[in-house]
Amino acid sequence: MSDDPALIDWLASVSNDPLAFVAGAFPWGVAGSRLEKEEGPEDWQRNLLERIRVGLLTIDEAIQEATASGHGVGKSCIVSWLILWGMSTFPNTRGVVTANTETQLKTKTWVELGKWFHMFIGKELFELTATSLFARSAADDWRFDMVPWSERNTEAFAGLHNKGRRILVIFDEASAIPDIIWETTEGALTDEGTQIIWAVFGNPTRNSGRFRDCFPGHRHAKTWHSTQVDSREVTLTNKKQIAKWIAAYGEDSDFVRIRVRGTFPRVGEMEFISGEVARGASTLEDFYGDDHAPLVLGVDVARYGSNESVLFFRKGRDGRSISPRIFTGISTTQLAAQVSTAVLELGCDAVFVDGGGVGGGVVDNLRDMHINCFDIQFGAKPDGVGFAQGVEGEQYANKRAEIWGLMRGWLTDGGAIPNDEELIQQLVGPTYTLNLKGAIQLERKEDMMKRGVASPDRADALALTFAYPVARTAHAGGQFPQPPQVESEYDPFADKRMAA
Repeated sequence: MSDDPALIDWLASVSNDPLAFVAGAFPWGVAGSRLEKEEGPEDWQRNLLERIRVGLLTIDEAIQEATASGHGVGKSCIVSWLILWGMSTFPNTRGVVTANTETQLKTKTWVELGKWFHMFIGKELFELTATSLFARSAADDWRFDMVPWSERNTEAFAGLHNKGRRILVIFDEASAIPDIIWETTEGALTDEGTQIIWAVFGNPTRNSGRFRDCFPGHRHAKTWHSTQVDSREVTLTNKKQIAKWIAAYGEDSDFVRIRVRGTFPRVGEMEFISGEVARGASTLEDFYGDDHAPLVLGVDVARYGSNESVLFFRKGRDGRSISPRIFTGISTTQLAAQVSTAVLELGCDAVFVDGGGVGGGVVDNLRDMHINCFDIQFGAKPDGVGFAQGVEGEQYANKRAEIWGLMRGWLTDGGAIPNDEELIQQLVGPTYTLNLKGAIQLERKEDMMKRGVASPDRADALALTFAYPVARTAHAGGQFPQPPQVESEYDPFADKRMAA
């Protein structure tokens, strides 16, 4: 590959030591170079590179590093170092890098790689193009590619197998990369006897998704080593600008948490319900139980496929005591029978059904069974019932946004939900925008699924219980025998009628 055997020997010697590679591969402190006044990596970068070195002592499992940080801490630098180290110190390495958007990937990540590539002492051994970095001697088998993600085309992430060699995967601005890309990548990294390094970086802009799940308290934390980097603790950042942000927004504001402290927000950017609110409601121990509060049933309808049909019960602030009933692969007739059974068994005071699409069949079947129910159309105009939960000042674009707004108000006012991780993820999943009239427009289920987020069927069923206010009554929830609300048979010759 090269006429310089000393360079080849040195690259081989740092094959399992990325920190030593970074220290020796670039002109740190060399007069006239771009690094003339630089002394080397920041402390957090050194620590990460050292952990990778230790992880390479055994290759029984993949090395998985997740780093959340404020702005300007040197994420793009370490991404470039890892790519150059991974490619130049192990023959026939394969890898990919992706980012939140194609623009970020091309104008930030790849441009930064180009900067470090041109300072790299071994650049003659490789060629850097607009989309690839590859060894001049083996372009097909020894390469690293820039790959914009696509939910419809995940083959680039599924074909990462490189048994017995090295695989390197980098996610830049990982918070906004859809779950489906993470899942596809995860499934590909199963080669035995292979060095597998998967490193993800980003500002912690969202309180849900796979990037958030890499950190303590969430479902994938055990398989990732996580780091959170404060912009104030590195030498690269503009401390005066940071001080202005803190003075303007406050130390504990979400703006400062995301852009300075490297911690996840209470409310993710454009998140409608925060993870803090959802988890607080799931772990709430003391909540007010009201015997006279109506028992309301919300029914979210799915036909077949992966989506769920869900029956969610709520009695005042109590959305936990009666477990939701969840069905998959169930017809509208079968679902209507399940709703009828629940109504008769529990004495529900009101039933609100998602009547859009196939949900209309459930509504029709229930009415044929003489079960009184309300047909709720998510796309209909809001009814202005925000007074019921103290959110009457908010403007909503449609009925679905309105009931989610009511649900959010209830969650923050002592509402209790099951400690169900799937429900929590669904509550924090939808984002929102403001339309031209300044009204809240909630993200559609279809759009959520396109970006790899599960359909919020359980959360929608809970939201449906807020469709309209239901009056309190001494017999709420069918606690006491009561006469039927509807008399379906009329007998003009009944004794009491004849006597009258």
